[in-house]
Amino acid sequence: MMATITPPLRVGIAGLGAIGLDVARRLDTGIDGLMLAGIAARDEAKAVARLTSFKQPPAICSLTALAEQADIVVESLPAAAFRDIAVPVLMRGKILIAISSAALLEADDLPVLARRHGGRIIVPSGAMMALDALAAMAEGEITTAKLISRKPPTGLRGAPYLAEQGINLDALTAPLCVFSGNARAAAKAFPANVNVAATLSLAGIGPDRTQVEVWADPSLVRNTHAIEITSDSALLSATIENLPMADNPRSSRITSMSIVSTLRRLTATLQVGS
Repeated sequence: MMATITPPLRVGIAGLGAIGLDVARRLDTGIDGLMLAGIAARDEAKAVARLTSFKQPPAICSLTALAEQADIVVESLPAAAFRDIAVPVLMRGKILIAISSAALLEADDLPVLARRHGGRIIVPSGAMMALDALAAMAEGEITTAKLISRKPPTGLRGAPYLAEQGINLDALTAPLCVFSGNARAAAKAFPANVNVAATLSLAGIGPDRTQVEVWADPSLVRNTHAIEITSDSALLSATIENLPMADNPRSSRITSMSIVSTLRRLTATLQVGS
């Protein structure tokens, strides 16, 4: 059975990149019912330096220790390291807030592991929008789901797919569609760039039926995502334009805010939205 936890909930953060650091800062300023209990980072010295301005700098610990100490762990790691924190957290019946939703597409065993040990996996909205409406539509029949992601070239650099296809974005002067396929293939091609595609597919009709286009657009300064969903209950068309993080243009500023909003909901006595 899931362990009973009462506020203040101890929050651990696995990974202290741009997103993890921003979440940690917001927790350090004080959020009712939550406390920053620890951080796991590959470079301990760098992590310590980043935390010097905190009112209460948290302990730096291993992933295993973080899973032991925290009630909730925010995963903010490279996709390749996702299981390194997911497995110990879920085996201890804790809550995993998963940023790397793309990694979940190839981890069908993790929900089973969570169920067996009383753990939970929560995928925040991140840079995606309208997931509450999509989840409601999924209670009926969704016919089609499509995501069109447009990013400045700097927001896509480093993606393995671009290197494999020999696509160079350095001299790009006009919008270029660099990928078209389903969400499963998009997650493999852009593991650090389009978690939105995986999140959309998990909330809707799955990664094999959710269609994705990825565009590099040198005229943009915002990471832009548009969705088109048809179902037996509604037609959904929505667009969001997210400012990229200054420290990591591959991620949107709203992502860390979405994580904090998700954390707040765990202790809220009033919740709005499904």
